[in-house]
Amino acid sequence: MKTPFPPTPPSTSAKLPAAAALEQPLMESEAFDELDTILDDLRSRYDETPQWEFCEGFMAAVLCSRRPIGADEYLPVLLATPAEGEAPDDEGGSFASDAQRERFLELWNQRWNEVATALDSEVDSLEDDNCYHPEVMDIRGAVADMPPEEQAAFKGEDLPAFAQVWALGFMFAVESWPDEWMAPRDKDAAKWLDGALQAVVAMTEDDTATPEVSPLSEEGTPSTSIARLNAFGEAIWAVYDLRELWKNMGPRVETVRVEATPGRNDPCYCGSGKKYKKCHGAG
Repeated sequence: MKTPFPPTPPSTSAKLPAAAALEQPLMESEAFDELDTILDDLRSRYDETPQWEFCEGFMAAVLCSRRPIGADEYLPVLLATPAEGEAPDDEGGSFASDAQRERFLELWNQRWNEVATALDSEVDSLEDDNCYHPEVMDIRGAVADMPPEEQAAFKGEDLPAFAQVWALGFMFAVESWPDEWMAPRDKDAAKWLDGALQAVVAMTEDDTATPEVSPLSEEGTPSTSIARLNAFGEAIWAVYDLRELWKNMGPRVETVRVEATPGRNDPCYCGSGKKYKKCHGAG
């Protein structure tokens, strides 16, 4: 979905040439519809299965994670489904069949490669066809464009703001692997990380300003504030920043902790009451 944002330059560098993005086949709307159908089926067995927009944000965060995270690790977190080869949990989700799981992964990986290519491409405008364009919905706008009798079904419901569900999915992944999102020791890098995450966190909040535009349609009913659109643009560049930051930093190096060896006349660590030299230190 193309969204009209001002052409703000990104703060990242050293990305792939834009031509690289053109080599990847773009997903058609029918593929996203098929993903929605599979998620709807999963939801029939596990009502907390998220919508695709949430999955889209989650995917972006996993792609930006400092450590590469495999599907067998992140899909059970996202969908509460068992890892491949494991039995379904009565309190979790499950695919209807191995074939359904394979089809979901096929579509998921197609979108994964598409997003990864976009985030590694050299772009200087959010309107660039090679830029990362999250697959998000404008629920408030869709309801506002419904006939009055259909709108009545949504009266009193708390409809999400534009791209709010996407941001919630992104932050869910961040919170699921906190060790991979710990601030680095370098102060500039830590500041960069905090600023980028705050830009995404801002999108998890409601849009309480006066609706001024329709973000996905020039002729749609105004449902989103200009400030919200600008904040979404900042969040997209933040995803680019996070991808670049962790690529430059590399995976975390675990600190090796070496336990101090007791002195020869100190009590032995095993609790025997003997001196170390006459117990475990005797050899």
